[in-house]
Amino acid sequence: MEIALNLTPVEVRVLGALIEKDMTTPEYYPLSLNALTNACNQKNNRDPIVSYDEATVHEGLDALHRREMARPARGSSRVYKYEHSLGEVFNFGRGEMAVVGVLLLRGAQTLVEIHTRTERMHHFDDLDALETCLRKLGEHDPPLVVKLPKLQGWRDVRYTHLFSGEPAMPAPGPVSVASSVAPHVEESRLDRLERELAELRQQFEAFKKSFE
Repeated sequence: MEIALNLTPVEVRVLGALIEKDMTTPEYYPLSLNALTNACNQKNNRDPIVSYDEATVHEGLDALHRREMARPARGSSRVYKYEHSLGEVFNFGRGEMAVVGVLLLRGAQTLVEIHTRTERMHHFDDLDALETCLRKLGEHDPPLVVKLPKLQGWRDVRYTHLFSGEPAMPAPGPVSVASSVAPHVEESRLDRLERELAELRQQFEAFKKSFE
């Protein structure tokens, strides 16, 4: 089956929310339409923040169903519930699923940011293990992840998903240090704390290894 990777922003958010809830709160998964709508509209772990109504989310589900990436869940509940089928379509392992979920929900991110944000879903031993997973996703046919060119003034390179086709590249030019984590968006206090915590973890791991 040829897979068309041209998902709309609504489809991307719906798919990302299904993956996240599957991996972090399996006891509440599959999701009802109401629960999925709330998951899409969360204000934490989302970029951008959206406010979809149930009709919009249902349209996204229908489109994903036609792509064979989501479907109604089997069960005895009188309330319709929904689940993704991405693992079957792409034969993902848990690490790959976690990385794709985080990229769908948060957009382009650095290696350290991805490592921090996937921790709730899957534990990567170190950045090398995560980078291997990203490389595998990038070598998939079709490619599912791409490493973005490093821009002038940016400290780290970022990775993004290709489920919506080729990403729009930011125009090159000088960028302030404060905006080096995400393009055109000032780094939030939470994002800064997440990044600093991840950097401290990496320094601690390197410190431990020096005694092994």
